[in-house]
Amino acid sequence: MTSQLHLPTSRRAILHAGGAALLGMSVPSILRAAEAAKPASNLKVRAKQVIFLFQWGGPSHVDMFDRKPNAPEGIRGPLQSIASSCPEMPVCHQLPETAKRMHLVTQIRTVTHKMKNHNSAGYYALSGQAPPSDDQRLRDSLDLFPAYGSVVDKLAPNTNGMPTFVSYPHVISDGSITPGQHASFLGKAHDPLFFGEDPSSPGFKLPELSLPDGLAIDRLHRRRAMQQLVDRQAKLLDHSAEARGFDQYYERAINMLTSDKVRQAFDLSAEPEAVRDRYGRTNYGQSCLLARRLVEAGVKFTTVYFSNSIGGRSTESGGWDTHGFDNTRMYPIVEKYHFPITEMTLPTLLDELEERGLLDETLVVWMGEFGRTPKINDNASRDHWPQCYTVLLAGGGVKRGFVYGKSDASGMYPDEQPVRPEDLAATIYYLMGIDPASEIRDRNNRPLAIAGRPVLDVVA
Repeated sequence: MTSQLHLPTSRRAILHAGGAALLGMSVPSILRAAEAAKPASNLKVRAKQVIFLFQWGGPSHVDMFDRKPNAPEGIRGPLQSIASSCPEMPVCHQLPETAKRMHLVTQIRTVTHKMKNHNSAGYYALSGQAPPSDDQRLRDSLDLFPAYGSVVDKLAPNTNGMPTFVSYPHVISDGSITPGQHASFLGKAHDPLFFGEDPSSPGFKLPELSLPDGLAIDRLHRRRAMQQLVDRQAKLLDHSAEARGFDQYYERAINMLTSDKVRQAFDLSAEPEAVRDRYGRTNYGQSCLLARRLVEAGVKFTTVYFSNSIGGRSTESGGWDTHGFDNTRMYPIVEKYHFPITEMTLPTLLDELEERGLLDETLVVWMGEFGRTPKINDNASRDHWPQCYTVLLAGGGVKRGFVYGKSDASGMYPDEQPVRPEDLAATIYYLMGIDPASEIRDRNNRPLAIAGRPVLDVVA
């Protein structure tokens, strides 16, 4: 049986209590009921920071981490298994360095939902809230839920001079922009500090954190140049006319421009060349290195997107969506591109966090929007499969070398302990010391719970 948090009574219970007063219930009793309905505020903060590594496109759980060596050939695939540093976690033979770090990791092998389209599943993964429909045409709107980092910025914002929420280096989309990447109805004041520059490019810096030549800070408020600067930073979505909190966003942009601490955190040139090489001189590799620097500087929630596109054909770019288009098979793509990048980034990030004494207080989340079909298709590839897939958690108060949940013999469905995205979201918030029963209000002032029920069995 899954061990889960018993959440406080909902607001509806308060209304019931109010009705009970008409039946003779005293005012003190009503007040006690109202107090019981408030989310607890004394949760332990286990994860002071979160690095959310989003693997857009959907990596194959059965080819990587939930290995099925005894399954028929059409399910187990051509890749072999190797032992890892944790006996319960055999790993694909193409990931030997990752295998050596499994003793640092919790695997949740039974994340499950029903969204088979990228935009719907992506929104679900990035917000922890079910979309209104499983529709590839799902478009971003202020009626949809905000990103994790925006909720954190609303409920537990930073007070250390650093942004609470940073996301980069892509705005992800599949036909249209995928919802769940910004603050939505919470207002622009809670949007991430977003940039799209490539951290691996020579002389990487953020234009948003540099003043135009000849423009003094005391003139900044009076110049259209600042407005254009903020506009560039703000274009995660084209809804600025509707969004709330633009004045706060404007003020935050000025603070970022004048903060030495912020500029220093983004200065990758301060890193030794050998360290930069360890992560790999790729967009994603240097993005992961930057995430470590942001953790050290005190950024609370950092989201790194693997790719802007779902991928599918190229062996040199793109996300994990490897159907086998135009007779291009899945396995050359992942072996030549996805696996080598993963081998350089995930082990190095975990090593560096551990070496610097940061892993215990930093939660690393590695996940996509779904997994892949256990049954290999006619193009020697695997299709979308949200019914059962694997998510990796490390640090931030989770157990080390632990497997939660069990899939069936083919990795098709959860056999034990299914975990919904709402529950994964609740687990992240819980580890951050944010009560999953907390509510935020949408633009119609309706209270909405931020998450489901945390999976307490993964907590150390």
